[in-house]
Amino acid sequence: MSKLLTQMREHLRMKNYSYRTEETYIQWCIRYIKFHKMQHPKDLAARDVEAFLTHLAQSNVAPSTQNQAFSAILYLYKNILNIQLIGINALRARERARLPRVLSHEDALKVINAMSGDTKLMAQILYGSGLRLMECLRLRVKDIDFAHKKIIVRAGQGDKDRATILPAILIPTLEAHLAQLKALYDYDVKVGNVVSLPDALDRKYKNAGSNWAWFYIFPAPTLSTDPRTGERKRHHLHEINLQRAIKTAAAVAKVPNVSPHVFRHSFATRILEKAKNKIAALQQLKEWMGHNSIQTTQIYLHFIESDIASPLDD
Repeated sequence: MSKLLTQMREHLRMKNYSYRTEETYIQWCIRYIKFHKMQHPKDLAARDVEAFLTHLAQSNVAPSTQNQAFSAILYLYKNILNIQLIGINALRARERARLPRVLSHEDALKVINAMSGDTKLMAQILYGSGLRLMECLRLRVKDIDFAHKKIIVRAGQGDKDRATILPAILIPTLEAHLAQLKALYDYDVKVGNVVSLPDALDRKYKNAGSNWAWFYIFPAPTLSTDPRTGERKRHHLHEINLQRAIKTAAAVAKVPNVSPHVFRHSFATRILEKAKNKIAALQQLKEWMGHNSIQTTQIYLHFIESDIASPLDD
Protein backbone atom coordinates (compact mmCIF):
# COMPACT_ATOMS: atom_id res chain seq x y z
CA MET A 1 0.00 0.00 0.00
CA SER A 2 2.87 2.35 0.77
CA LYS A 3 4.01 2.21 -2.87
CA LEU A 4 0.52 3.17 -4.04
CA LEU A 5 0.34 6.13 -1.65
CA THR A 6 3.83 7.23 -2.65
CA GLN A 7 2.73 7.24 -6.30
CA MET A 8 -0.30 9.32 -5.36
CA ARG A 9 1.82 11.77 -3.38
CA GLU A 10 4.22 12.19 -6.31
CA HIS A 11 1.34 12.71 -8.73
CA LEU A 12 -0.22 15.39 -6.50
CA ARG A 13 3.11 17.22 -6.35
CA MET A 14 3.51 16.98 -10.12
CA LYS A 15 0.08 18.62 -10.48
CA ASN A 16 1.16 21.38 -8.04
CA TYR A 17 -1.41 20.58 -5.37
CA SER A 18 -0.70 22.29 -2.06
CA TYR A 19 0.99 20.37 0.73
CA ARG A 20 -2.22 20.63 2.80
CA THR A 21 -4.28 19.05 0.02
CA GLU A 22 -1.64 16.38 -0.46
CA GLU A 23 -1.72 15.39 3.20
CA THR A 24 -5.52 15.51 3.34
CA TYR A 25 -5.96 13.29 0.27
CA ILE A 26 -3.40 10.77 1.49
CA GLN A 27 -5.06 10.55 4.92
CA TRP A 28 -8.51 9.97 3.40
CA CYS A 29 -7.18 7.18 1.21
CA ILE A 30 -5.55 5.56 4.23
CA ARG A 31 -8.87 5.70 6.09
CA TYR A 32 -10.65 4.23 3.07
CA ILE A 33 -8.20 1.34 2.85
CA LYS A 34 -8.36 0.67 6.61
CA PHE A 35 -12.17 0.73 6.51
CA HIS A 36 -12.04 -2.13 4.01
CA LYS A 37 -9.61 -4.10 6.15
CA MET A 38 -6.48 -3.23 4.13
CA GLN A 39 -7.82 -4.52 0.82
CA HIS A 40 -6.10 -3.01 -2.20
CA PRO A 41 -8.31 -0.31 -3.79
CA LYS A 42 -8.04 -1.97 -7.23
CA ASP A 43 -9.97 -4.93 -5.77
CA LEU A 44 -12.78 -2.64 -4.58
CA ALA A 45 -15.62 -1.09 -6.58
CA ALA A 46 -18.08 1.80 -6.55
CA ARG A 47 -20.28 0.04 -3.99
CA ASP A 48 -17.29 -0.07 -1.62
CA VAL A 49 -16.73 3.66 -2.03
CA GLU A 50 -20.43 4.15 -1.31
CA ALA A 51 -20.15 2.02 1.84
CA PHE A 52 -17.29 4.16 3.12
CA LEU A 53 -19.11 7.43 2.41
CA THR A 54 -22.27 6.04 4.05
CA HIS A 55 -20.17 5.23 7.11
CA LEU A 56 -18.97 8.85 7.19
CA ALA A 57 -22.54 10.14 6.86
CA GLN A 58 -23.68 7.90 9.73
CA SER A 59 -20.81 9.34 11.79
CA ASN A 60 -22.45 12.76 11.36
CA VAL A 61 -19.57 14.37 9.48
CA ALA A 62 -20.43 17.46 7.45
CA PRO A 63 -21.38 17.07 3.75
CA SER A 64 -18.30 19.11 2.82
CA THR A 65 -16.14 16.58 4.68
CA GLN A 66 -17.83 13.69 2.85
CA ASN A 67 -17.16 15.42 -0.47
CA GLN A 68 -13.54 15.98 0.49
CA ALA A 69 -13.15 12.25 1.14
CA PHE A 70 -14.98 11.52 -2.11
CA SER A 71 -12.60 13.77 -4.09
CA ALA A 72 -9.54 12.09 -2.55
CA ILE A 73 -10.75 8.57 -3.37
CA LEU A 74 -11.84 9.59 -6.86
CA TYR A 75 -8.37 11.08 -7.47
CA LEU A 76 -6.79 7.79 -6.41
CA TYR A 77 -8.89 5.70 -8.79
CA LYS A 78 -8.79 8.08 -11.75
CA ASN A 79 -5.18 9.26 -11.70
CA ILE A 80 -3.23 6.47 -9.97
CA LEU A 81 -5.15 3.25 -10.66
CA ASN A 82 -6.60 4.39 -14.02
CA ILE A 83 -9.95 2.94 -13.04
CA GLN A 84 -13.23 4.63 -13.98
CA LEU A 85 -15.88 4.01 -11.32
CA ILE A 86 -19.34 3.84 -12.91
CA GLY A 87 -22.02 6.06 -11.36
CA ILE A 88 -19.58 7.48 -8.84
CA ASN A 89 -20.67 11.12 -9.19
CA ALA A 90 -24.08 10.29 -7.76
CA LEU A 91 -22.36 9.68 -4.42
CA ARG A 92 -21.54 13.35 -3.82
CA ALA A 93 -23.19 14.67 -0.67
CA ARG A 94 -25.56 17.60 -1.06
CA GLU A 95 -24.18 20.48 0.97
CA ARG A 96 -26.64 22.44 3.08
CA ALA A 97 -27.16 26.13 2.47
CA ARG A 98 -26.07 28.04 5.58
CA LEU A 99 -26.00 31.75 6.29
CA PRO A 100 -22.56 32.91 7.49
CA ARG A 101 -21.85 34.44 10.88
CA VAL A 102 -21.53 38.21 10.45
CA LEU A 103 -20.37 40.80 12.99
CA SER A 104 -21.70 44.31 13.23
CA HIS A 105 -19.13 47.00 12.48
CA GLU A 106 -19.03 47.89 16.19
CA ASP A 107 -18.41 44.28 17.30
CA ALA A 108 -15.70 43.77 14.66
CA LEU A 109 -13.84 46.82 15.94
CA LYS A 110 -14.30 45.70 19.56
CA VAL A 111 -12.52 42.43 18.82
CA ILE A 112 -9.77 44.08 16.76
CA ASN A 113 -9.15 46.75 19.40
CA ALA A 114 -8.74 44.02 22.02
CA MET A 115 -5.75 42.72 20.02
CA SER A 116 -2.19 43.99 19.62
CA GLY A 117 0.94 43.51 17.55
CA ASP A 118 1.10 41.48 14.35
CA THR A 119 -2.09 39.54 15.04
CA LYS A 120 -4.02 42.81 15.30
CA LEU A 121 -2.66 43.88 11.91
CA MET A 122 -3.66 40.52 10.45
CA ALA A 123 -7.20 40.85 11.82
CA GLN A 124 -7.40 44.35 10.36
CA ILE A 125 -6.43 42.96 6.95
CA LEU A 126 -9.05 40.20 7.22
CA TYR A 127 -11.78 42.73 8.01
CA GLY A 128 -10.47 45.53 5.81
CA SER A 129 -9.70 43.48 2.69
CA GLY A 130 -11.81 40.31 2.95
CA LEU A 131 -8.94 37.83 2.90
CA ARG A 132 -9.14 34.25 4.04
CA LEU A 133 -6.93 33.20 6.95
CA MET A 134 -4.24 31.47 4.87
CA GLU A 135 -4.35 34.14 2.17
CA CYS A 136 -3.37 36.68 4.81
CA LEU A 137 -0.59 34.55 6.29
CA ARG A 138 0.89 33.84 2.84
CA LEU A 139 1.19 37.51 1.87
CA ARG A 140 4.64 38.58 0.70
CA VAL A 141 6.21 42.02 0.41
CA LYS A 142 5.55 42.18 -3.34
CA ASP A 143 1.83 41.55 -2.80
CA ILE A 144 1.19 44.97 -1.24
CA ASP A 145 0.57 47.63 -3.88
CA PHE A 146 0.69 50.88 -1.94
CA ALA A 147 0.44 53.07 -5.07
CA HIS A 148 -2.90 51.60 -6.16
CA LYS A 149 -4.13 50.70 -2.66
CA LYS A 150 -4.43 47.03 -3.58
CA ILE A 151 -3.53 43.71 -2.02
CA ILE A 152 -2.70 40.97 -4.52
CA VAL A 153 -3.79 37.51 -3.43
CA ARG A 154 -1.65 34.87 -5.11
CA ALA A 155 -2.97 31.34 -5.73
CA GLY A 156 -6.12 31.84 -3.68
CA GLN A 157 -8.97 29.34 -3.58
CA GLY A 158 -9.13 27.55 -6.91
CA ASP A 159 -5.46 28.49 -7.50
CA LYS A 160 -6.56 31.92 -8.79
CA ASP A 161 -4.89 35.30 -8.35
CA ARG A 162 -7.00 38.35 -7.56
CA ALA A 163 -6.70 41.94 -6.35
CA THR A 164 -8.64 43.34 -3.42
CA ILE A 165 -8.79 46.66 -1.64
CA LEU A 166 -6.04 47.89 0.71
CA PRO A 167 -7.56 50.10 3.43
CA ALA A 168 -5.95 53.54 3.32
CA ILE A 169 -5.87 53.65 7.12
CA LEU A 170 -3.55 50.61 7.19
CA ILE A 171 -0.91 52.06 4.85
CA PRO A 172 1.16 53.83 7.55
CA THR A 173 0.92 50.77 9.82
CA LEU A 174 2.01 48.41 7.04
CA GLU A 175 4.88 50.68 6.01
CA ALA A 176 6.13 50.78 9.60
CA HIS A 177 5.69 47.01 9.89
CA LEU A 178 7.76 46.41 6.75
CA ALA A 179 10.48 48.80 7.93
CA GLN A 180 10.74 46.83 11.17
CA LEU A 181 10.62 43.52 9.29
CA LYS A 182 13.62 44.54 7.18
CA ALA A 183 15.95 43.85 10.13
CA LEU A 184 14.90 40.18 10.19
CA TYR A 185 15.30 39.97 6.42
CA ASP A 186 18.79 41.52 6.57
CA TYR A 187 19.76 38.98 9.25
CA ASP A 188 18.49 36.09 7.12
CA VAL A 189 20.46 37.30 4.11
CA LYS A 190 23.58 37.66 6.24
CA VAL A 191 23.44 34.11 7.63
CA GLY A 192 22.12 32.50 4.44
CA ASN A 193 18.52 31.78 5.46
CA VAL A 194 15.90 31.69 2.69
CA VAL A 195 12.10 31.78 2.66
CA SER A 196 9.94 28.95 1.34
CA LEU A 197 8.70 29.48 -2.21
CA PRO A 198 5.65 28.13 -4.08
CA ASP A 199 5.76 25.68 -6.99
CA ALA A 200 9.50 25.01 -6.75
CA LEU A 201 10.32 28.56 -7.84
CA ASP A 202 13.64 28.26 -6.04
CA ARG A 203 14.79 25.93 -8.84
CA LYS A 204 13.65 28.35 -11.54
CA TYR A 205 14.89 31.52 -9.82
CA LYS A 206 17.94 30.58 -7.76
CA ASN A 207 18.06 33.75 -5.63
CA ALA A 208 14.32 34.32 -5.15
CA GLY A 209 14.40 32.81 -1.65
CA SER A 210 16.68 35.60 -0.45
CA ASN A 211 14.92 38.39 -2.35
CA TRP A 212 13.10 41.05 -0.26
CA ALA A 213 10.08 40.96 -2.57
CA TRP A 214 9.45 37.30 -1.66
CA PHE A 215 9.84 37.77 2.10
CA TYR A 216 6.72 36.96 4.12
CA ILE A 217 4.90 39.93 5.65
CA PHE A 218 4.12 37.73 8.67
CA PRO A 219 7.13 35.39 8.94
CA ALA A 220 7.56 32.73 11.58
CA PRO A 221 10.06 33.69 14.31
CA THR A 222 12.12 30.54 13.72
CA LEU A 223 13.07 28.38 10.75
CA SER A 224 11.18 25.17 10.05
CA THR A 225 11.81 22.06 7.98
CA ASP A 226 10.15 21.87 4.58
CA PRO A 227 8.22 18.55 4.71
CA ARG A 228 8.79 17.93 1.00
CA THR A 229 12.50 18.73 0.69
CA GLY A 230 13.76 18.45 4.26
CA GLU A 231 15.43 21.88 3.95
CA ARG A 232 15.37 24.44 6.76
CA LYS A 233 13.63 27.64 5.61
CA ARG A 234 11.73 30.68 6.88
CA HIS A 235 8.01 29.97 6.62
CA HIS A 236 5.04 32.19 7.38
CA LEU A 237 3.52 32.39 10.85
CA HIS A 238 1.43 29.37 11.83
CA GLU A 239 -2.33 29.93 11.63
CA ILE A 240 -2.87 28.84 15.23
CA ASN A 241 -1.31 32.12 16.40
CA LEU A 242 -4.01 34.24 14.77
CA GLN A 243 -6.80 31.82 15.63
CA ARG A 244 -5.89 31.91 19.33
CA ALA A 245 -5.41 35.69 19.35
CA ILE A 246 -8.87 36.26 17.85
CA LYS A 247 -10.47 33.80 20.25
CA THR A 248 -8.86 35.53 23.24
CA ALA A 249 -9.78 39.01 22.00
CA ALA A 250 -13.38 37.95 21.34
CA ALA A 251 -13.64 36.71 24.93
CA VAL A 252 -12.25 40.00 26.25
CA ALA A 253 -14.63 42.00 24.03
CA LYS A 254 -17.52 39.71 25.00
CA VAL A 255 -18.38 39.02 21.35
CA PRO A 256 -19.34 35.33 20.85
CA ASN A 257 -18.58 32.97 17.97
CA VAL A 258 -15.73 34.85 16.30
CA SER A 259 -13.22 33.15 14.00
CA PRO A 260 -10.86 34.56 11.35
CA HIS A 261 -13.33 33.72 8.59
CA VAL A 262 -16.08 35.72 10.32
CA PHE A 263 -14.09 38.87 9.54
CA ARG A 264 -14.20 38.00 5.82
CA HIS A 265 -17.99 37.64 5.95
CA SER A 266 -18.27 40.88 7.90
CA PHE A 267 -16.12 42.69 5.29
CA ALA A 268 -18.50 41.67 2.51
CA THR A 269 -21.59 42.67 4.45
CA ARG A 270 -20.17 46.04 5.41
CA ILE A 271 -19.22 46.80 1.77
CA LEU A 272 -22.81 46.17 0.67
CA GLU A 273 -24.24 48.16 3.58
CA LYS A 274 -22.26 51.24 2.57
CA ALA A 275 -22.89 50.95 -1.18
CA LYS A 276 -25.52 53.15 -2.82
CA ASN A 277 -25.58 51.02 -5.96
CA LYS A 278 -25.97 47.45 -4.68
CA ILE A 279 -25.72 45.87 -8.15
CA ALA A 280 -22.38 47.52 -8.93
CA ALA A 281 -21.14 46.78 -5.41
CA LEU A 282 -22.03 43.09 -5.78
CA GLN A 283 -19.98 42.81 -8.96
CA GLN A 284 -17.00 44.56 -7.39
CA LEU A 285 -17.31 42.47 -4.23
CA LYS A 286 -17.36 39.27 -6.30
CA GLU A 287 -13.93 40.22 -7.67
CA TRP A 288 -12.53 41.21 -4.29
CA MET A 289 -13.77 37.99 -2.64
CA GLY A 290 -12.63 35.74 -5.48
CA HIS A 291 -16.04 34.12 -5.98
CA ASN A 292 -16.74 32.13 -9.14
CA SER A 293 -20.38 33.16 -9.25
CA ILE A 294 -22.31 36.29 -8.28
CA GLN A 295 -24.80 33.95 -6.58
CA THR A 296 -22.18 33.17 -3.95
CA THR A 297 -21.73 36.89 -3.26
CA GLN A 298 -25.47 37.52 -3.09
CA ILE A 299 -25.73 35.58 0.17
CA TYR A 300 -24.53 38.72 1.99
CA LEU A 301 -27.65 40.58 0.87
CA HIS A 302 -29.48 38.64 3.59
CA PHE A 303 -27.84 40.90 6.17
CA ILE A 304 -28.68 44.24 4.53
CA GLU A 305 -31.47 46.22 6.15
CA SER A 306 -34.69 46.37 4.17
CA ASP A 307 -37.05 49.32 3.76
CA ILE A 308 -39.95 46.93 4.27
CA ALA A 309 -41.10 46.86 7.90
CA SER A 310 -42.62 43.96 9.77
CA PRO A 311 -46.43 44.21 10.21
CA LEU A 312 -45.84 43.99 13.96
CA ASP A 313 -44.02 47.32 13.76
CA ASP A 314 -47.04 49.12 12.22
